[in-house]
Amino acid sequence: MASETSIAGETGMAGETSVNRPAATGHRGLDALLARPLIETMWARRTHRVSRGSNVSAGAMSYESANPRTPLSALEEAVLIAMTGCTGLTMPDRPFNDPRNGEPIMAKPNVHMAGRTAGSPDNAQGTHFFLINDSGTYFLRKLPPEPGAVFSEEVLLDRAERAKVKLLDRRLDVPDGKRDFPAYLDSNRFLSNLPGTTILLPVVDLSHQYINGLMYLLTQPAGARPTLVDDRNLYRPAGVKKWVENGFLNKDLKVPLGTIAQMRTQIEADLIVQNLFLTAEAMGLGAWIHATMSPPVLLGDPKFIKTYGPMLGFDFVTPKWKLADLLRWQVPLPRYANLRAHPVGLRHKGEHLIKGSCPPYYDSMADAVDAVIAAKFGPGGIYRDKATFEQIYKDGFAETYLREASDYAKNVIDCARDICTYIHATHGRFPAHVDTIFVPGIWLQVHRVEIEYYDRFFRNGLSQAHRDHDRLWP
Repeated sequence: MASETSIAGETGMAGETSVNRPAATGHRGLDALLARPLIETMWARRTHRVSRGSNVSAGAMSYESANPRTPLSALEEAVLIAMTGCTGLTMPDRPFNDPRNGEPIMAKPNVHMAGRTAGSPDNAQGTHFFLINDSGTYFLRKLPPEPGAVFSEEVLLDRAERAKVKLLDRRLDVPDGKRDFPAYLDSNRFLSNLPGTTILLPVVDLSHQYINGLMYLLTQPAGARPTLVDDRNLYRPAGVKKWVENGFLNKDLKVPLGTIAQMRTQIEADLIVQNLFLTAEAMGLGAWIHATMSPPVLLGDPKFIKTYGPMLGFDFVTPKWKLADLLRWQVPLPRYANLRAHPVGLRHKGEHLIKGSCPPYYDSMADAVDAVIAAKFGPGGIYRDKATFEQIYKDGFAETYLREASDYAKNVIDCARDICTYIHATHGRFPAHVDTIFVPGIWLQVHRVEIEYYDRFFRNGLSQAHRDHDRLWP
């Protein structure tokens, strides 16, 4: 197959992550998708809420479908799954030294070297996706990129099957008759998560990048390293008193923990969801970004299990109530401690699918920090994997980068340990000001559109891609 190249970028050319493909994939839908201009797709992008086979109760504009519900094909879902996954290797194209004085600066902040279809702070890639359809509810593993793998029906289907971990034999939903708030919001309950639709749900592990990003913050030059203070504890130093006294931190440059919040890690989920939307649009499918079921309901917060069941079944932790919580978190009595219950990870059949970098998965926050360090700089860490960097760099520069680019200094690591230990000891959770597992509160529904509905009521309600869809994607 002449001109075949990789969906993960050419080996050794990590920046070349454009979709490489044979002249024709052999599938009309894939060929049309790969040929459709990006600007045309963006310009035509519109939300289509009404899936094939759905009825709409809207007074004089009510509509009753004569079509059967038609789920996406396995290949259509495989394309969407590919858009959530790894697409190649990133490039550490950053300086090693401060040009003002030649001092070394931290040049190894990345948590991962495999990139995705959207950017991520320090390439943390804390976003995980779930897929919901008529056949069940799935967790999607992030498979490593495969240099040389062709963008083809066979490859897409194979990677999709390897990515899917079946959690439930049914579509995730609340029991019949319970689609009102707080499960579903307003009119969404009549069109969201219906039979025949595919849902892609992002959740984000903030804890790993919180530790990594905190250390990166502490690598600033002398005088520019801030003093972390706790805005939920009278703005006292957040475990850094000795680091202020010894001059490592600038006592006059204060940053509240609440300002750090999610370390921007949550942004990557929004970017990937938008890419998924544009991909669905380019395929001629309907797409709709909207509110999920209430996140505590969705993940299985203990406060809601009696009413809605375990749902996704995340591990939750409830911090032990302290008298100071009356002031810090407005929790008046121990019996209300579950107001601060929060998700920390997900296990399935004994496997950690999502594992927060915090207790109960680690004995202490010092251990969790050490685990983050080990994943980067330990014997099996990414910055000890010369073979990966040889795929990124040419002409022997992989060894140059790994040798000359700085690691974290010991005082940076020790200070981060103290801050993280303080957060968990003071507030009984990590991070304190945001949940370990963050739910953006949106999901993307993708479906075949109800053509007749849009033709009946709207001018220019459909693009040519929607009208061509069934012919190209049988």
